[in-house]
Amino acid sequence: MNRQQLRAAARNWIRPRIRYRITRGGLLFLLALLLTGAGAFLSANNLLFLVFSSMLALLLVSGFLSRLVLAGLELELALPEHVSAGTPTPAVVSLRNLKFLTPSFSIELTGRADPLNSTPSILRKPVYFPLVPGRGKIESRIQVTFPRRGRHHDNLFVLSTKFPFGFLRKSARVALHRETIVYPSLEPLPETELLLEDVTGEVEGLRRGAGLDFYRIRPYETTDSARLVDWKSTAHTGDLQVREFSRDEQRAVEIYLDRRAPQQSLEWFERAVAQCAFLVWQLTDREIGVTLRSQNKALTIPEDADVHAALRYLALVEPLLVGGSELPERPLDSSSLHVVFSLNPDAYEGTGWRMRD
Repeated sequence: MNRQQLRAAARNWIRPRIRYRITRGGLLFLLALLLTGAGAFLSANNLLFLVFSSMLALLLVSGFLSRLVLAGLELELALPEHVSAGTPTPAVVSLRNLKFLTPSFSIELTGRADPLNSTPSILRKPVYFPLVPGRGKIESRIQVTFPRRGRHHDNLFVLSTKFPFGFLRKSARVALHRETIVYPSLEPLPETELLLEDVTGEVEGLRRGAGLDFYRIRPYETTDSARLVDWKSTAHTGDLQVREFSRDEQRAVEIYLDRRAPQQSLEWFERAVAQCAFLVWQLTDREIGVTLRSQNKALTIPEDADVHAALRYLALVEPLLVGGSELPERPLDSSSLHVVFSLNPDAYEGTGWRMRD
């Protein structure tokens, strides 16, 4: 991923709130430790006492070293400027060791679900760092997936290690505090693809039609129709000449998102927002003029804003949960193609909107 497209990295110190979990190997070691200790005390054998004390010291050293490995680490996450929900997005995760000489070994980075919003983690696969030297930094290219559109303030991760002997897995939670605006999903839906083909078919049909205003006389080309030949100019110059007409202006597409949706229709609203985003993205990519409208909002692309401004609006738009009796606003251009997303299509009769099946 191009580094120039990365935003400023979000950083957070690894706080010493470390959690412990005994591994399967650790349970076997504790069982052996208990059996050795019981045998030493019951038999009063000095050799068993020596083995028991060595095993106990090994366990204490393991806990100290694993805690030292997680201390003094700093995590960074760099994301692209534009991110959409439900789409794997390339990112760069960096782990910096702030300790002066002591390296960190065998660090695993995993994602953690957000318990407040009940959303899954943006990191689906763990990332392994075998060694982070003192005063060093290790980068890894990953893919993150944001589950929903909107503002994302906290990205939760977990750093863990089983170094050095694998008896205990120590983990530390990390919350990267940064604001990320996530666009709606741009993945196509079956019904949206059919609508896109319908709209682009009408626009392309108008592109192929000839205009009515005379533009100029020019030499004949092999792709020109014979009915366009200007015989008077041809006789005058001795070469075939044709009449060229100005092309009609391209017909724009006007998309209206009706935000009036009750509480029980929030799933429909999210689906409508995703369909709007897909249409805006695809039509703009095909160089078709688009006007995105909603209650008290109108964006014309590319005159008023670019496509990312429209996607940003759709990323943050919220439904109007309190219904109103007011009629929807009239379209800006009666000759444009109209696409309306609404729970009440009957309300658009007599407003100037020409509903399309």
